[in-house]
Amino acid sequence: MQSYYQGKTIWITGASSGIGEEIAYQTSAMGARLIISARRESELARVKINCTGAKDVMIVPLDLADEQSVKSACATVFSKVKNVDILFNNGGISQRATTMETSQDVVRKIFEVNFFSNVLLAQLVAERMIENKAGHIVVTSSLMGKWGFYLRSTYAATKHALHGFYDSMRMEIEKDNVFITLLTPGFVNTNVSKNALNEKGISTGEMDNNQAQGMSAEECVRIILKGVAAKKFEVAAGGKELMGLKLRRFFPMLFEKILRKRSAT
Repeated sequence: MQSYYQGKTIWITGASSGIGEEIAYQTSAMGARLIISARRESELARVKINCTGAKDVMIVPLDLADEQSVKSACATVFSKVKNVDILFNNGGISQRATTMETSQDVVRKIFEVNFFSNVLLAQLVAERMIENKAGHIVVTSSLMGKWGFYLRSTYAATKHALHGFYDSMRMEIEKDNVFITLLTPGFVNTNVSKNALNEKGISTGEMDNNQAQGMSAEECVRIILKGVAAKKFEVAAGGKELMGLKLRRFFPMLFEKILRKRSAT
């Protein structure tokens, strides 16, 4: 697995915390060259210090809620590197609010961050990958990209949309030796629930019980990196919640009953 990342130029969004931060640590330990992006430059500086083993770490601030920020970040990156070998399109935001209480402004903001900016970044990076006839785009989706759940209607919708978009894009660009992998993590012990938006677009600041009891980010990323190196179409990581993938396929009514009994948080 190390040979797949060693010496590669890897761009990671959402690199200031959670899964993105851990991807930075583990790929840096394998000798990758890193570009790390998120809104909080001070947090990126902290992550950079901890990226031991990396051949180089470039900080490129990026706000996925701002289309121009995405374009500017790409211009900055490609002014300094010829190509990005692997893009971990990981940045995003979750939701904890009922469908009927969520304003349209919040719906649009979540879509802007999780879908529109995500695919714009992928298109801009893929252009260079196609020119170089090499590249790998890795997109962080979620089990919510497979089914919906309480308090996550817009979040689930954005993740469903990612699957449709990237499954189609994969078929179109694989002839150019550019691969796409979708990640579907379950419950991972990160701050994703604390940063989730409520119906007014404000971060909840609360840790879900499901999240607190979830798989560590370190273990999750080990599974992810192994699957990416194997060029799998999808990589699932999590605990017993992954059983839902098979239950929903083969026993959909049973799965729906089980899902409805789960705590929303």
